[in-house]
Amino acid sequence: MNNQTAHPINGITLIALVITSSIGSGIFALSSDLASAASPGPAMIAWVIVGFGILMLALSLNNLLNKRPDLDGIFSYGKAGFGTFVGFISGWGYWMSAWLGNVAFATVFMSTLGYFFPIFKSGNNVPSIIVASLVVWALTYLVNRGIESAALMNTVITVCKLIPIFTFIIVAVVLFKGHTFTAQFWTNMQGQMTTGNLVGQIKSCLMVMMWVFVGIEGATIMSARAKSRSIAGRATIYGVLGLLVIYCLASILPYGYMSRDALATMKQPAMVYIFDNMVGAWGGAFISIGLLISILGAWLSWTMLPAETLQSMSEQHLLPKFFGKKNRFGAPTTALVLTGIIVQLFLISLVFTSQAYVFAYSLCTASIVICYIFVAAYQVKFSWQHRSESGNRLQLAIGIFALLFQLGAIILAGIEYLLICLIVYIPGIVLYMLARKDAVNILLTKREWVATVLICATAVVTIFMLANGVIHI
Repeated sequence: MNNQTAHPINGITLIALVITSSIGSGIFALSSDLASAASPGPAMIAWVIVGFGILMLALSLNNLLNKRPDLDGIFSYGKAGFGTFVGFISGWGYWMSAWLGNVAFATVFMSTLGYFFPIFKSGNNVPSIIVASLVVWALTYLVNRGIESAALMNTVITVCKLIPIFTFIIVAVVLFKGHTFTAQFWTNMQGQMTTGNLVGQIKSCLMVMMWVFVGIEGATIMSARAKSRSIAGRATIYGVLGLLVIYCLASILPYGYMSRDALATMKQPAMVYIFDNMVGAWGGAFISIGLLISILGAWLSWTMLPAETLQSMSEQHLLPKFFGKKNRFGAPTTALVLTGIIVQLFLISLVFTSQAYVFAYSLCTASIVICYIFVAAYQVKFSWQHRSESGNRLQLAIGIFALLFQLGAIILAGIEYLLICLIVYIPGIVLYMLARKDAVNILLTKREWVATVLICATAVVTIFMLANGVIHI
């Protein structure tokens, strides 16, 4: 991956690209998800914590892009720093995140469609699953024919995404009521305010907030296309801070319009129904149309992303060669079809959970955190190895903060989702073994066998806990 381009991007344009490429469908559901987790005070503290952690990750990615432009793919950092098996673990996690993101897109798309057609309101009933499945295979077909989102389409999507969000924020500012905002500023749903309750509320916010930053690696890749490293670094900082401001305003301002209880029970996507309540039915339709167009565009791009990940892993001998085969249109058909089948199976399984969207985005976030952990770990290792060079002691500190944040967040807020992700690693490890057998005539090294046994044993225990209700889906 080369971080130099024929037309390097200036700072202002780059900041805008960082912001727009990171904002997805999550912001439209954020108000209700956050209200379910916390009151305004703990939520604001959580935003500061998550914002700092994500900034450290973005700076780590930016540094590695500049220092190791020879590495292709975010999972390559794990491979470069800790070996092929870790590269596979990182890549498989990134692949899981990509297609789980599509599952989240499907549920919020159908819920949004439910604004116009009430039969789809839940987002995970049988009619919703049927229509979402048709969209999944239609997009898979289009991508398999070599069709990807073009520049004009991306421009339209950006407009449809940002105008409703900024309109919502402006109206929320105008209608903001201070007494409503402060009524339950620190207390939990039961009106209690203790240190334990505050910590619990902050902890509950973490997965919700981290979900809206999934994809920050793409924004950071764009920042590597700047005119200089200093511009790239500043654009990354300002871009993440800009995202944080937008997310905070969109999620915190509604506390000043509705009570926390009302927000927490709002139908999804919450922004649609809150704006409907603010300005009338035209507002809900306005947000819904923009969101539908935005999701379809993002869904098209993210249909290609998991297939490209499998293809890239195949080229690096982390998966069998057939995942890298392309058709006459240059699309990796095998990888596309396999990913489509898995998305389809997962969509069907969502009929059996009452919190389909939350479950999908939580799994998506947990799986990509696996990849982010190895990025931060490699940032630490690389900076330590080159600590005598100018600036690398600062980069070491940045990497340590990023690593501690990712580890802490997944342990505190998403350990059950991480355990569920391990189940999906079992078939992946089998494929990895086939690839290594073909490449170096060895299934696994001794250390890799130990790691595999631990992963499989933990996955079996997780299945047992799911079957006995210890972990709830």
